[in-house]
Amino acid sequence: MRRAAPEINAGSMADIAFLLLIFFLVTTTMDVDSGITRRLPPPVEQPDVDIKVKERNVLNILVNKNNRLLVNGEPGDIKTLKEVVKDFMTPHFPDDPNFPEVEEKNVPLLGNIYASKGVISLKNDRGTSYDMYIKVQNELARAFNEIKDELAQSKFGTKTDKLSDEKREAINEAVPVRVSEAEPENIGDR
Repeated sequence: MRRAAPEINAGSMADIAFLLLIFFLVTTTMDVDSGITRRLPPPVEQPDVDIKVKERNVLNILVNKNNRLLVNGEPGDIKTLKEVVKDFMTPHFPDDPNFPEVEEKNVPLLGNIYASKGVISLKNDRGTSYDMYIKVQNELARAFNEIKDELAQSKFGTKTDKLSDEKREAINEAVPVRVSEAEPENIGDR
């Protein structure tokens, strides 16, 4: 006489699987990309108006599909981009024709200061890697942050992130982040 093998009660298997699923959903953390913080300009009321910017006031940065930089038509390097941008955007005296024009502004809490009229023009190829795009954006942000920190240090004796909101707004008004980013296109190997 043959004995029948005892059956395993699988009725609660679905409940256990469901509980495990809930456990992993609750305890798992997801990496969330925070993106790039940029304050976009307000919408243009008259889009047909052509704004003329003097060539000396524009620093052209081009990133091709091979992730190579051209800075004002010359080969550039991501390692030196921050210093190039800082040098370009820092007001130079007397009004040096090799650098952007300078304007005198009266900024609350800072008084009369000199500010650069410079603009960074950034253009990427459609084939530019996301990693290179982020590296360029980081270097631009680092350059502007260092200019702001240097001004904050000279005027208030501390870095920008340690300032009150009112003083930080004054520094941001004195050193606006002027980055013009063009729509990516197929640039090639220029």
